[in-house]
Amino acid sequence: MLKNFTATNTITVNDTQTVLRTENLNVYYGKFLALRNIWLNIPKNQVTAFIGPSGCGKSTLLRCYNRLNDLIESFRSEGKVYFYDQNLYAPEVDAIEVRRRIGMVFQKANPFPKSIYDNVAFGARVCGYKDNMDELVERSLRQSALWDEVKDKLRQNGLALSGGQQQRLCIARAIAGQPEVILMDEPCSSLDPLSTLRVEELIHELKEQYTIVIVTHNMQQAARISDKTAFFNVSATETGDRTGYLVEYDSTQVIFNNPKQKDTKDYVSGRFG
Repeated sequence: MLKNFTATNTITVNDTQTVLRTENLNVYYGKFLALRNIWLNIPKNQVTAFIGPSGCGKSTLLRCYNRLNDLIESFRSEGKVYFYDQNLYAPEVDAIEVRRRIGMVFQKANPFPKSIYDNVAFGARVCGYKDNMDELVERSLRQSALWDEVKDKLRQNGLALSGGQQQRLCIARAIAGQPEVILMDEPCSSLDPLSTLRVEELIHELKEQYTIVIVTHNMQQAARISDKTAFFNVSATETGDRTGYLVEYDSTQVIFNNPKQKDTKDYVSGRFG
C-alpha cells in the first residue's frame, strides 16, 4: 500500500516544498523511447505548465505521475518518480491509491452517464467514504465553481450540462476524491473562450489547496495561469522515431520573457511549434 505522506524528507527549493519529482526518467512503449532523461521538481501549491510541440511527451509525463501509463501494455519506465519521499513505482505501492491521491482531469470532459450528484460522489463511494456525502458533493461543487448553477438539479444527468459545465463537473469529481495533486491534460482545448476563462479562474483558486500540473498547447494560457513552466521538445532518433526531452524549466516569467535556451525562445515567440 501507498505510505502516508508527510512533509519530512522532502526536497525544498527556494523555500518551496517539492511534491512530485522525477530523477533520470526514461519512458518506453515497447522499444520506442518516448521520453528521455527527465529531471523535474513540481512545487507544492503552485501551477506548473507543460508546453511544447505535439509528440514531445507532455501527456506521457503527466500520466507517469499517477501511473495511468501502467494501463498501456507496452509501457515501461526507467528512473524514479517520487511523490514526496515515496517512489511511486516501488513494488509495494498501490497504483489505485496513487490515482486517488493524484487526481486527473482529461482533455475531453468525460462525465459518467449518471446524475450530477452521483458523478461527484462516484470516486468517494468507491474509496469507502464514510462521512456526510451530501456535504462532500456540495463542497466539491462549490470548489469547482459549479454549485450555484446546478444546486437545484443535482439529480439531472451530468451529460445534459454544457461543455464547460461538464469539465467543471469532472474537476469536482476529482476534488471529491480528496487528492493532493490535480493533473490536467489540456482541460480547455474543446471549450469556448468564456468557459475557458472560468476554468482558468478556477485553476487559480484551486492552487491554494492543491498542487496543479497542466498540459497545454495554448501558450497564452500557460502564461496567464502558471507559476512555473517546463518546455519540452522532440528530436529524431537514428531509427526515425521521435523522442521527447526537457529543454528548460523555470518560472513562467523567465520562460516567456527571458528564456536561457534558443529553442525555448523560438517556441514561445512562435518561430516553430
